[in-house]
Amino acid sequence: MSTEDKASNKVQDLKGKAKEAVGSATGNEELEAKGKTDQAKSAVKDVGENAKDAVGKVKDAITD
Repeated sequence: MSTEDKASNKVQDLKGKAKEAVGSATGNEELEAKGKTDQAKSAVKDVGENAKDAVGKVKDAITD
């Protein structure tokens, strides 16, 4: 996974955590849900990027 992808996913995760915290503190269920959604999207992207990395490593091991 590229450094840019990792940073982008981390930013999205942190924004999600902030939204969730603010939503929870203010009783804004919609904002809290949006925060949880942002965190879930970040996690899905991380899984996809990790899968790409694993495929690349397997490909490299086979060609070596």
